[in-house]
Amino acid sequence: MSTPAQPTPVSAPRTYLVTGAASGIGKATVAHLRAHGHTVIGADLQGTDITADLATPDGRKQLVDHARELTGGRLDAVIASAGLAQFVPRTVQVNYFGVVATLEGLRPLLAAGTNPRAVLLSSVASIHPADQTIVDAALAGDEEAAVTAAQAAVDRGEGYTIYGASKQAIARWLRRTAISDDWAATGIPLNAVAPGTTVTPMTEPMLADAEVRKAVDAGIPMPLHGHARPEQVAPLLAWLTSPENTHVTGQVIFLDGGADAVLRGDNVW
Repeated sequence: MSTPAQPTPVSAPRTYLVTGAASGIGKATVAHLRAHGHTVIGADLQGTDITADLATPDGRKQLVDHARELTGGRLDAVIASAGLAQFVPRTVQVNYFGVVATLEGLRPLLAAGTNPRAVLLSSVASIHPADQTIVDAALAGDEEAAVTAAQAAVDRGEGYTIYGASKQAIARWLRRTAISDDWAATGIPLNAVAPGTTVTPMTEPMLADAEVRKAVDAGIPMPLHGHARPEQVAPLLAWLTSPENTHVTGQVIFLDGGADAVLRGDNVW
C-alpha cells in the first residue's frame, strides 16, 4: 500500500467556493475564510462572484460553468450552504437537487485541487418527521416527482414537512455518496453540518414572533447556549474542509446546542 501524501500545511492559502454566500451562514463562512487568507468565490442569487439560481437546471449549470472559468478548473474546497426554509416546492429543489448538482458538478474541479474537501448544510430538522414521498423521490433523482409530492403536501396543509424532508434526503444522499469511488476512493472527504436554530435573515422574522419562537424552541430544544449565530457555525465548516481533516467523511455533525441528544436521547450512538 502506498504511503499517503503529506497534507498541505494548514496555513497554506486555499481556493474555496461557497454557495449561499450573500447572507447567513454562507456569508459568515466567506468572511471567516477570507480572514484566514483563503481565496473564496461566493455564489448566490445576487451580490456575489457568481449569480445562479440553484432551484433550476440552468442555474446549476451556470454555477459550474462560471466556477470553472473563475478557477481555471481547480478548487480545493466546496461549501454548499445555499438553502431555503419555505413551505413551497422550491425548497426541495434548492436544498436537495441544487446541493447535489453543486457537489457533483464541482467534483471534477475538486479532483484537480490540493487536499480537496467538501461539506454541505443539513439541519437538525432532518430528524423531524418528514414526508417520505418527497424523500424517496429526491433520493431516486426524480425532481419532477419530488416537486409534485411537495406541492401535494402544500395542498393538504402540510407544507411544513417539506424543509425537513429536503434535509433528511440530503443527509441520506451524503451517507451514500461520501463512501463512493468518486469521493472517498479519490481522497475527497464529504461531510455535512446540521445546525440547530441559527439566527440568520431567513429565521429572524420567525423568531421575532413570540408564539412562533416558542414553537421553534419546542421542536428544536437547545440547552447549550441556545440559538447559534452564523459566526459560530463557520469555524466547523472551515475545519471540515481544511487539510487537517484527513479521516472524517460521511458524517452529519450536529451543531445544535444538544437538540439532537434531547430529541433522540441515547437511542443513537
